[in-house]
Amino acid sequence: MLLLAFACHAAQASAATWQPSPGHAQLPIWPAGKMPDALPATKPESVAADWAKVENVSEPTMTIYAPQGRNTGAAVVVFPGGGYQILAMDLEGTEICDWLVSRGITCVLLKYRVPDSGPTWKNDRRYYPKVQTALQDAQRTLGLVRQHAAQWQVDPHKIGVIGFSAGGHLVAAVSTHVDKRTYPAVDAADRLSSRPDFAIALYPGHLWLHEDEDRATRPQTDLRLRPDIRVRADTPPTFLLQAEGDPTDTVEESLAYYVALQKAGVPAELHLYAQGGHAFGLRPTRLPIGQWPVLVERWLRTIGVLAAD
Repeated sequence: MLLLAFACHAAQASAATWQPSPGHAQLPIWPAGKMPDALPATKPESVAADWAKVENVSEPTMTIYAPQGRNTGAAVVVFPGGGYQILAMDLEGTEICDWLVSRGITCVLLKYRVPDSGPTWKNDRRYYPKVQTALQDAQRTLGLVRQHAAQWQVDPHKIGVIGFSAGGHLVAAVSTHVDKRTYPAVDAADRLSSRPDFAIALYPGHLWLHEDEDRATRPQTDLRLRPDIRVRADTPPTFLLQAEGDPTDTVEESLAYYVALQKAGVPAELHLYAQGGHAFGLRPTRLPIGQWPVLVERWLRTIGVLAAD
């Protein structure tokens, strides 16, 4: 009976919606009935019992993490990865927020809509949804952070984004769709800029034009971006990092974006490592790539987001 009760409890826990740890406010990003391109949920949101793999998000939220110690005034919106199918809410979400707030940075963790909310793979072929609802959620969240900047003690000119894997693609998407929203304005928050002031993408995907071609024959010297990512002079300063041994997204993803940024005159910094794989987040490693948080912090000081040492 005890084993049966435990199994039932575990099943219920795995089916529950994701919730932040106590003390952090999780807020809906869309007013009731106003979410664009809303689809009825075919399955309930769930969280895997072994790690925070969140599935079937139909009600996107943002969770606010206040900075610890001295407030730098900077804020970062975090986009977890997961192939636009699931969200890695701990590895590329809450653990990232813990690091950011320890550096005096307000963290806003976005639980965006999945699945099929951005480019993904189906039956070994790239799939593009008719509407990229994750991009809508990202644009909306940046407007909301600016709207609440005074309340959250955030400098409205120091609001950036960080994303991992598919979240790295979302970083590039929101950085290059800055003229207007990809949805009709809902309220005053949508009249505020959705352009990040700085952008950080780790092991991004879905950027390189030739990504879906055979690895043995695709032209690695042709570093053009996919046509939906249009870099311009007003694209925000960007930090990129990837491992050459990444089995999921090759370094050409970051290289293609970096080349486009350079051609547009956008300040950019690119770090490539021989080893590191994919989806490493902040997990401990003896590899040099594990020092990336130090590099990011130095870069933020270089571009004036954080005060110089």
